[in-house]
Amino acid sequence: MSTPERAPGERVGLGEQPAWNLAQLVSDLRSVRSGGDLPHDGDRRRARPARDAVVALVRDLRAALFPTHFGLSDFTNSSVDFYVGSALDASLCALQEQVRRSLAYSAGDDESESQLTTQRAHAIMGEFATRLPKVRAALEKDIRAAYEGDPAAKSRAEVLFCYPGVTAITHHRLAHELYRLGVPLLARVIAESSHAGTGIDIHPGANIGESFFIDHGTGVVIGETSVIGSRVRLYQGVTLGARNFPVDESHVAIKGLARHPIIEDDVVIYAGATILGRVTIGAGSTIGGNVWLTHSVPAGSRVTQAKTRSGETFDDGAGI
Repeated sequence: MSTPERAPGERVGLGEQPAWNLAQLVSDLRSVRSGGDLPHDGDRRRARPARDAVVALVRDLRAALFPTHFGLSDFTNSSVDFYVGSALDASLCALQEQVRRSLAYSAGDDESESQLTTQRAHAIMGEFATRLPKVRAALEKDIRAAYEGDPAAKSRAEVLFCYPGVTAITHHRLAHELYRLGVPLLARVIAESSHAGTGIDIHPGANIGESFFIDHGTGVVIGETSVIGSRVRLYQGVTLGARNFPVDESHVAIKGLARHPIIEDDVVIYAGATILGRVTIGAGSTIGGNVWLTHSVPAGSRVTQAKTRSGETFDDGAGI
């Protein structure tokens, strides 16, 4: 008797034997987990940072920083501070729990250390809270830079609501403070949530100065040890990356080395440019589109691709 056709995803019916040996499959997966390098909890339950909760908390913090844009729609002058206070208190309390979980998970915390981890999370959030006004002031300058630098922008509200570069730098400035305070796992969760939504990949360790503007943005990559000065503008597809990755005796990339570019003040980098290694792009320089650059250039430089020589033509791919 032939087996009846079953639609993809349809459950095996009662009385039928599945094509897989479930007990063996579970056992094999247990063996792979036990022999792998990823941390696991064994017989203990250990709280992990919740990615969806962190994404929601960043959204709540953004509403507290820009209440008249991302908060409620019916504020009065006398009520906005009450909303900000309520939103901050709730989001910071919830974020402190995610900080605690992140610290515990990264360190393999056990019961004897849990109180110390809780105290550390409390101290970190206290310091993080004091930095929020500075973050808000920096974002004000980023928004102004985007509005003034893009002739298509009709208002600062449009920039704040719509520009992926502003979304990315908002997430980055929050994530960067957590990174500096010793919570890199949580900072990376925040950064990657922005990366997924904007196509802009900024490592939370990157140091970025004021009045920063990413125009269009898709495909921009900014590495962990990048240092970017003030009033810098990037276009889509720009990469600030590492030229090579030194490894240790076990052939594992050495962590923490300064391996990404330094971009000084008032630099413009056009679409598709790739700058690799610990090189310095001097203040006021312009890097043209699709340039590949692996050496430093002095202040005021203009770096472009080689131009086609006058009268030189090629047929059938001969110029490649």
